[in-house]
Amino acid sequence: MILYRPVGQKEYELIKQSDFIEFPPRLPEQPIFYPVLTQKYAEEIALKWNTKDKNSDNTGYVTKFEVDDNYISQFEIQRVGAEYHRELWIPAEQLSEFNHHIIGKIEIVKKFVED
Repeated sequence: MILYRPVGQKEYELIKQSDFIEFPPRLPEQPIFYPVLTQKYAEEIALKWNTKDKNSDNTGYVTKFEVDDNYISQFEIQRVGAEYHRELWIPAEQLSEFNHHIIGKIEIVKKFVED
């Protein structure tokens, strides 16, 4: 399954440190990791949220990556708004296992910076 994830500058730097093979652990106040199913939705979040967030250094990246179909099928698709607002909810404590099922590298497909 191809998934997308909007990230800010700090999370991008941690992904880069891993040589683009894993997402960093969640912060204590972040109980889920939520990759999204469409690039459109990821771009919307990166543009509308990350570029307005000082904790993201007002920068939003859209990542694209592939996850093993058999593994990812255990997670139910969540619709959280419009038809294309679909995401998966991975419990934070399962993120390490999730990372082991990423196939290949995490790609950066778009970057947004606050004007």
